[in-house]
Amino acid sequence: MHNPVYLFTDVSVNPKSKIGYGAILYTEDVNQSIEELKSQVKLNQFTDTSSTKLELENLLWGLSLVTEKGFSKIIVHTDSQNVLSLLNRRKRLEDNNYQTKGNKQVNHHQLYKAFFEFYDTYHIEIVKIKGHQPGRDKSTLESIFTLVDRASRQALRKGV
Repeated sequence: MHNPVYLFTDVSVNPKSKIGYGAILYTEDVNQSIEELKSQVKLNQFTDTSSTKLELENLLWGLSLVTEKGFSKIIVHTDSQNVLSLLNRRKRLEDNNYQTKGNKQVNHHQLYKAFFEFYDTYHIEIVKIKGHQPGRDKSTLESIFTLVDRASRQALRKGV
């Protein structure tokens, strides 16, 4: 498929229970109505997780779904600083064999490697989205992101 797919990801986690929910939405058409897009949000529960780990797990889940559908050009929209900084950190992570200065394995190294494998295989662009904007100030993409933001928070509250 030649058209890009837009992938929106967000998560909510309970640090005490280490249970979290990831929400994703992917679409080729960001001009659909919010109601149409709302019905396309997908949720997944993750256990034994943290906010950093969950952001990566959810992104990998979303990338798996869109690549299984045949998309190869993927524009990821996220507010996760960890995800946004991954590409800048890649060289250092790889040069140090995913180890800290104390020769310990970097937390989540397997998830980082899995992301870089997706990145090397597909055309992926990561776009920073501003979360938690007032409604009147939101762009179309920010309004779509709000759908996954709300879905992950509601799922965590309800324990879907």
